[in-house]
Amino acid sequence: MFLHQNVAFFALLFMSAYIFVSGDVVNLTASDLIDKSGLVRTSSSAAAAVVNSPVLKPAPDLLFSLNLLSNFPEDLEISEYCNELLHIFGQRYVTYVNCLVPAARPVKVCQNCFSSFESLNDTYENISSNDVGPGNVSCRDSLLRSDRLMLVFLLFNNLKDIWTKSNCDSCIIKVPHFNLTSDTLYFLATLNRTLSCFEKYQQGNRTELCTNCKTAYKGLNDLYSGMEKNQTLCIDIEDAMNMTRRLWSKNFNCSSPREETVAVIAVSSFMLFLPIIFYLSSFLHSEQKKRKLIHPKRAKSYTSLMNIQDKMS
Repeated sequence: MFLHQNVAFFALLFMSAYIFVSGDVVNLTASDLIDKSGLVRTSSSAAAAVVNSPVLKPAPDLLFSLNLLSNFPEDLEISEYCNELLHIFGQRYVTYVNCLVPAARPVKVCQNCFSSFESLNDTYENISSNDVGPGNVSCRDSLLRSDRLMLVFLLFNNLKDIWTKSNCDSCIIKVPHFNLTSDTLYFLATLNRTLSCFEKYQQGNRTELCTNCKTAYKGLNDLYSGMEKNQTLCIDIEDAMNMTRRLWSKNFNCSSPREETVAVIAVSSFMLFLPIIFYLSSFLHSEQKKRKLIHPKRAKSYTSLMNIQDKMS
């Protein structure tokens, strides 16, 4: 009987000690998380205590409260109008990038993506302009100049740099809307006729292809040379012409005699014989002077000889 009473007493004592210790852990953990003002602390030690504590588990309400701390006062946030512009800019940025990737090979950056670039450019001009939107709000400072990185400015200029290096402005007319120039359209039509001729005869005798497609290829080549002279070439036309020339010369082993070859040979021959002509003319000119100098001496000697003969007689 006495033994049973001792066991019950020790069991009651152990349970009391466990409850006391558990209560201290809960109180200590809560005091680490909540300061005197009643706000949740965001220190790493407090967050680690919540996650790693075997007693106190993080509640969804607590994590939600931590996330709410990322919100800034209303006067520091961008306006709804600027936020909408930023959203539109992001959508059109993605659209333009998605157009550029398939247009990498063969290069069709200007002819396939000019409409998406126009939309992106219009949105950026709205952001960077001094015009104000609803509530007299300008988005230039809040979206372009509010931080050191200037991410919107950097993103747009990277894509604009691709447009500039592609020289798309030479193939695109901007007024009233972005569109291909008449020269570009005419070149693409001539290119299609030339490639159609290649496709028609490439399965047969290559000599037949070179003969029947020579006129079309020569017309395309002459058109390209004229556009190059007038500086109306963009990367699309340059790449298309390079690929066509590669087909004509390497794949089909064709050659087109150039009309200016005779003139080049004539000029080269003239330049080659020019030094010979120069030295020959110099030699003849010097001999002529030499004769003029010697002739009076001979005449004088003859006169002296006649005088001597007269004296002797």
